[in-house]
Amino acid sequence: MSDPLLWHRLQFAFTIVYHYLFPQLTMGLALLIVVMKGIGLRTGDQRWDAAARFWIRIFAINFAVGVVTGIPMEFQFGTNWARFSRIAGGVIGQTLAMEGLFAFFLESSVLGLLVFGERRLGRRGHFAAALALFVGSWLSGYFIVCTNAFMQHPVGHAVDPDGLLRLVDFWAFVLNPWALAQYAHTMAATVVTASFVVAAVGAWYALQPAHLDQASRFLKVGVTAGLLSSIAVAFPTGDIQAKLVAQYQPITLAAMEGRFTSEKMAGIVLIGQPNLAEQRLDNPIIVPGVLSFLAYGTFHSEVKGLNEFPKDQWPDNIELLYYAFHVMAGLGTLLILTMALAMVFVLSGRLLGQRWLLWVLLLAFPFPYIATTAGWMTAELGRQPWLVHGLLRTADGSSLTVHSGTVLFTLIGFTGLYFVLGLLYLFLVGRQIHLGPAEVPHG
Repeated sequence: MSDPLLWHRLQFAFTIVYHYLFPQLTMGLALLIVVMKGIGLRTGDQRWDAAARFWIRIFAINFAVGVVTGIPMEFQFGTNWARFSRIAGGVIGQTLAMEGLFAFFLESSVLGLLVFGERRLGRRGHFAAALALFVGSWLSGYFIVCTNAFMQHPVGHAVDPDGLLRLVDFWAFVLNPWALAQYAHTMAATVVTASFVVAAVGAWYALQPAHLDQASRFLKVGVTAGLLSSIAVAFPTGDIQAKLVAQYQPITLAAMEGRFTSEKMAGIVLIGQPNLAEQRLDNPIIVPGVLSFLAYGTFHSEVKGLNEFPKDQWPDNIELLYYAFHVMAGLGTLLILTMALAMVFVLSGRLLGQRWLLWVLLLAFPFPYIATTAGWMTAELGRQPWLVHGLLRTADGSSLTVHSGTVLFTLIGFTGLYFVLGLLYLFLVGRQIHLGPAEVPHG
């Protein structure tokens, strides 16, 4: 309880997990809004414009809360992680500044045009604004992911004699192969989240019944985008990410699978409980050979176990890392199956009549949030004990002058503030859903 590092990590984990509930929806919605506006522009059907208008209002609320919750997280780089900012700031400061100066300002400026300027801009201008919003939000996502990718796989830098990191190759840093794979995986996951939310709102209206025309549109867009994006999260983006972990962070791969000994034809674990004291996996259900194939491309490749590496380089919470990874993978599989089943009924034109499936779609919307949270926990816990992999340990990055009591006090304050903010967010979004999309007569 008196360890400041524990509280620094806990506070940052709380603020970033809470904050990311909002950007993942806005980034995914940005794409779906473009799709709705594009269909409306191509077909001339104003009901698609009404559908997009409804989700633009949800986007705006979500964006505002995301900005508010993101500010304390940024400040923690200077308060809780001052040594990390001093050592790595010369590199990661580039992308963090670009995110704020370019992407965020583009996104926030265009959002005003999108919310208030539809009549003045006209249909083509409004579609262009939606496209600019999409570019801004996804560009913002890339700069943030690129920053995290440097911490996972540092490239394009040099270490000065005083130990500070310096950027020497901007393009190697920005086009980090880890960043490209992680970005594709992350953005596909944001579309999954947005798709399930859109489908859930459509299912809610269909179950009442209310706004049935728009409910049908929400379900079609949500299910179609949800199926495509949930498959993309698993393959190819998840597969590429797994191979990078195997290549550059083999210790992380071993911990994710609860593997203590090396093995050829290594199997992937479906169910099991890591027993750290006995250094084994209890009650495992394993599919032979699959892990070797997924990690290295051949069934006979050797997957190294944790015992091949020094213990001071093991992730410091192997159990939580293991469970986070398996929650992410398990939920990802269920999300694909859910949307595949729903797509069968969409194609047959019978989805609105399947009340049991509408309830499934309505109740399933929290699971992408859980899966993405577990995914980020996997990435961050797997990198431990490093802040910048192989260069800066977590214990050497925290602030020495901010003590446990101070961090705990502010953490309690953040918890209370975010609770009130969450209630306000639910009220505002709930009110928009209650008002519903504008009804536009056919033709």
